Amino acid sequence: MGKYIGRRLLLLIPVLLGVTFIVFSIMSFTPGDPAQIILGESAPPEKLEQLREEMGLNDPFIVQYFRFVGNAVKGDFGRSYTSNRPVFDEIFARFPATLKLTVAGILVAIIIGIPVGIISATRQYSLFDNFSMIGALLGVSMPNFWLGLMLVLIFAVTLGWLPSGGDNGLSSLILPAITLGTGAAALITRMTRSSMLEVIRQDYIRTARAKGVHEKKVINKHALKNALIPVITIVGLQFGYLLGGAVLTETVFSWPGVGRLLVDAIRQKDTPMVLASVVFVSVTFSIVNLLVDILYAYVDPRIKSQYK
Repeated sequence: MGKYIGRRLLLLIPVLLGVTFIVFSIMSFTPGDPAQIILGESAPPEKLEQLREEMGLNDPFIVQYFRFVGNAVKGDFGRSYTSNRPVFDEIFARFPATLKLTVAGILVAIIIGIPVGIISATRQYSLFDNFSMIGALLGVSMPNFWLGLMLVLIFAVTLGWLPSGGDNGLSSLILPAITLGTGAAALITRMTRSSMLEVIRQDYIRTARAKGVHEKKVINKHALKNALIPVITIVGLQFGYLLGGAVLTETVFSWPGVGRLLVDAIRQKDTPMVLASVVFVSVTFSIVNLLVDILYAYVDPRIKSQYK
C-alpha cells in the first residue's frame, strides 16, 4: 500500500506541470496588462514599463513559466495583483467556506441518493422506480447554474423564505447545498440502484430468502453491505469533484469560497491567484481520490490483496 501511495503522489507531479502550463499559457495570451492592473489606468507609461521589467513580464513566455515553477517548488506562488497579499493566504481564508458548502452538498446527495437507489432496486419497474430514474436523468442533465437561478427565483425572490446569497448562517447554506448536491444525488441514485440489483440476484441472497430470513434483514444486512462498496467510490469521487467544481454554484449564490475567488481572479487577470487556485484545487482533488482508493481497499479485501 505504501508503494501504491508513493506512485500516486509521484504521478501528481506531471499532472500539476501539465495543468499549470495550460493555465499559464491561457492567462499569458489573453488580453490585459498585469502592470496596468497593479498601478491603475492613470499610471504613466514609464512606470508601467519599469514594473513590467521588474516583474519579468518582458521575458519570453517559457522563461516566465519556468520562473513560476521554480518559485512554486520553493513554496512561493507570488502575490495577488489586486490585493498584494500572498495568494495562498487568500485561498486558505476562503477554503473553509468551500469545504462547508461541499460537505453540505455531499450530505444532500447521500441523503437523497442512497435511499432512493435502494427503494428503486427493491421495487424494480414500479412507479417509484420509473419516477426516480426520470428524476435522476434530469438531475444529471440539469446545469447547476440554471438550477441555482431557479431556486433563487422561487424560494428567495418569489416566496422570500431563504436568502439569495452570501454566507450568513444555516439558512443561506440550504439553496447552494441543494444546487450543488442535486447532480451528485442523481449519480449516487443510479449507482446504488445498479449495485443493489446486481447483489440481490446473487445466490447467497436467494439462499437467505430460502431460509426464511425476513426481507428487510436480507436487504439491510446481506445485500446493502456489499452493494455499498462501489457506492463509496462514487461518493468519494463526487466529493472531490464538488470540492473543485463548486465555481458556478459559488458564483450564482455569491458564496465566499475558492471557486468565486478563482472567477474573480480570471476576470481581473490576476495570474498568480489563478495559478495558485488551480494548483490548490488539483492537489485537493487528487488527494481526495487517493483517500477514496485507500478506503475502498480497506472496505473490500479483494482490492487490498492486490497491493500486497
